[in-house]
Amino acid sequence: MLNFISDTVTKPNEEMLKAMLSAEVGDDVFAADPTVNALQEKIATLFGMDAALFCPSGTMTNQIAINVHTQPGDEVICSYQSHIYNYEGGGIARNSGAQVRLVGNDDGFLTSHDVINNINPSDSHYTNTTLVSIENTTNRGGGKCYDMQTVKNIADACQENGLKYHLDGARLFNAMVANKENPKEYGSLFDSISICLSKGLGAPAGSLLLGSTGFIQNAHRVRKVMGGGMRQVGYLAAAGIYALDHNVERLADDHLRAKHISNSIQNAPFITGTELPETNILMVDLEISAEEYLKKLSANNMQAIGFGPNRIRITTHLDVTENDIEKAIGIMKNLS
Repeated sequence: MLNFISDTVTKPNEEMLKAMLSAEVGDDVFAADPTVNALQEKIATLFGMDAALFCPSGTMTNQIAINVHTQPGDEVICSYQSHIYNYEGGGIARNSGAQVRLVGNDDGFLTSHDVINNINPSDSHYTNTTLVSIENTTNRGGGKCYDMQTVKNIADACQENGLKYHLDGARLFNAMVANKENPKEYGSLFDSISICLSKGLGAPAGSLLLGSTGFIQNAHRVRKVMGGGMRQVGYLAAAGIYALDHNVERLADDHLRAKHISNSIQNAPFITGTELPETNILMVDLEISAEEYLKKLSANNMQAIGFGPNRIRITTHLDVTENDIEKAIGIMKNLS
């Protein structure tokens, strides 16, 4: 079965498994796992930030960041398309007692004007606006990348108005590879950054939260409260180190393969159009329901995921080969 549901479906290759099996481990709840510590130091150094914290998932790193940056009753400015709002189980309200101000466009992007125009007045009738969160790349936007100048303009708006600035960077490495960006530039702009290791980078699990020393100390406490304290988790951290060392630059291959699929299926049956993808996510619009189309794909040994009544998402990743891509194109061009 050709699996294009997500870049989270990848499995460790032999070399990553060897790294995991040979990892030196300890008890990470006591900050005593040397492999976890090495991973945290590695990613913090890469982004030029003080410290990092290893967590089970990107949802947890995002939710920890929101919890540290806000007080109950505060307001978070984010895109109405954002992962933290749509796909994290209502965690902003449930975990932090905060509410959201939903802004932005269909691609999931915010501008500095969105931020400035949605900061609440300093008046007891209004909640305190304390945090801005953006997502790069944008999942619901189809893997699109923020323009760096826009990211900087939002950072300036946050600084001028005393707001914290969080980046949901679940697929940030895709954006950095696509646009040849420097991680330290991101590290200089944000109060916190969430990095996912189990998407395009191919690790089996784990995400990292980056920030200042004080922020990470507070985040460590919140991770414990959320049940994210793990013991001999260096086996997973070793996979993360391997992923950072070997699976970053190859993301460009996924981007090219997504573009190739897009270009090849423009006149395929049931397809009304696609946007040329910027990274590894391809959104496909259909003249039939997504449910019906996915059944047709499944009957031909291919899987994707629905992203609306008449839209599916195809995601390329390191476990699909050039031959798999050609097979997928053939399946989509010959559906009936």
